Amino acid sequence: MKFSFKIQQYQTDAVNAVVDVFKGQVRPAQDTSYFFDPGRLVLVKTKKAKNSNGYNLFQQELDEQEAKQDIILGYANAPIKLDKVQLLENIKLIQGNNNITPSKELIEGQGKCSLDIEMETGTGKTYVYIKTMFELNKQYGWNKFIIIVPSVAIREGVKKSLETMEEHFMSQYGKKARYFIYDSKNLTKIDDFAKSNEINVR
Repeated sequence: MKFSFKIQQYQTDAVNAVVDVFKGQVRPAQDTSYFFDPGRLVLVKTKKAKNSNGYNLFQQELDEQEAKQDIILGYANAPIKLDKVQLLENIKLIQGNNNITPSKELIEGQGKCSLDIEMETGTGKTYVYIKTMFELNKQYGWNKFIIIVPSVAIREGVKKSLETMEEHFMSQYGKKARYFIYDSKNLTKIDDFAKSNEINVR
C-alpha cells in the first residue's frame, strides 16, 4: 500500500518558522568535515632501552602508518554563526508574526538555544519535524539530526513514519534520510552516522 501525503499550509508555515530562527546563517561552500579515531586497537612498536640506573625499559610507539589508516573522515553540522542577539531577534520576529508573546532572552543549555514548538495532537507533528530536517539541510547544509522520544511505542511510530514518508520527501527534495534506532550493542551504526555527509537521523 502506498501513502499519499497532502501538503498542508499550516505545516509548511511551522517548518518555515523553525528554519527562519536561523535566518542569516550562511550555508558553507562544502560540508564540514573532521577526522576522528573510532577507538580501535592500533598496532604499536615496542622498543627496549635502558634508563640511567641500567634497568631495561620498554617504550611503546604508535606505528604511524597504522595510526593514519585508523583515522576516519567524518562530517558534522556547520556551527551556528549567528550571535545571541541575532537569534533572539529572529525568534521575536517569528513570535510577533504568530501573535506569541516575545521571549525576553534565549533559553540555553543544549546548544545555541532551545526551541519549544507546540502543535495540537493529530496535526502532523512528526511530518513537520521530518520536513524541518530536510529544509534545514537544504537551507544551511545541516545533515545530522537526533530524535529523542519518551517511549518505545512512539519510537516505533517515528521509525514507521520515516519509512512511509521516504518517497514523499524524495520527490520533494531529491534525497532520502538515512535513519536507524540507536543500539549500544551495534556501535557500527554510530560510525556510519559520523562518516556520512547525507541526511542522517538517529
